Amino acid sequence: MRNELKLISGTANKPLAEEIAKKLNIPLTEVEVKRFNDGEIYARVLESIRGADVYVIQPTCPDVNKNLMELLIIMDALKRSSPLRITAVIPYFGYARQDKKIKPREPITAKLATRMIEIAGAQRAIMFDLHCPQIQGFFDIPSDNLDLLPTFTEYIINKGLKDMVMVAPDVGGTIRARLLAKILNTPIAIIDKRRPKQGVVEVENVIGDVKGKTAIIVDDMIDTAGTIAEAAKILVKHGAKGIYVFATHALLSGPAIERLEQASIEEIILTNTMPIPDEKKIGKLKIISVANLLAETIKRNNEGLPMGKVYKEMYKKLGKDVVI
Repeated sequence: MRNELKLISGTANKPLAEEIAKKLNIPLTEVEVKRFNDGEIYARVLESIRGADVYVIQPTCPDVNKNLMELLIIMDALKRSSPLRITAVIPYFGYARQDKKIKPREPITAKLATRMIEIAGAQRAIMFDLHCPQIQGFFDIPSDNLDLLPTFTEYIINKGLKDMVMVAPDVGGTIRARLLAKILNTPIAIIDKRRPKQGVVEVENVIGDVKGKTAIIVDDMIDTAGTIAEAAKILVKHGAKGIYVFATHALLSGPAIERLEQASIEEIILTNTMPIPDEKKIGKLKIISVANLLAETIKRNNEGLPMGKVYKEMYKKLGKDVVI
């Protein structure tokens, strides 16, 4: 590799970091993370990283505030230890839903989080399926927003699903659904969703034809599963013959598991960008690992190579000619 590569894991998702390290055939660099009695976080890197290309793997998943602070503190410790470069690998980027002002006197917390990450020492950021892609523009450092569309495509092809329609659970998810529809040559439908207040979802209509079709709902995350559950109800009402859900981030907060178990959904395909407790791994839930793609991304960043070729090869193996 071009420069000595070092991987460091925070405590948010160490199993994913260990999987990435195994695929890159390098050990995780030891770091001590502990807390004082008042909750303050302390971090110390236990090996020299002088002149190294360092990647810190830490999704800012629940507890978002704790994991974000831990990421910042680890990077501050690194910044004071003379590395060549620090890259923040944030498989799930918390605060991404606060990307704009809708009401007077609201914060744009996504912008605040990106500034904090930069000030702490990150010289590059690698993320997965940002809730709002424009958050990339909040960074003044190079950033990558990876997607899992080729992985989802492979799963759908191997499943042998027929007569499909790609469904965006709301207007904001239209781009994601349209891209997958283009790859698989299927129609698209959009759920007319309204959110009168936080945590409350109202679904009134489906734009597009889903009658007699296998509906594939594509989203970036499942939080309380209110959107997904209501979408499944209205799709069944409009005659969908089977429903599959693909989402990158498994927040699964509050009543999510109960709602998913009760919903008329065949399978829910999620990823390990954040840890999923055993008690939430219900039968219809399938987990895909992002370790391969993250390992390849880290390796190619270290070597100064583009990622477009990797995605092109992934699609080529599936018999899909997709322009990257």
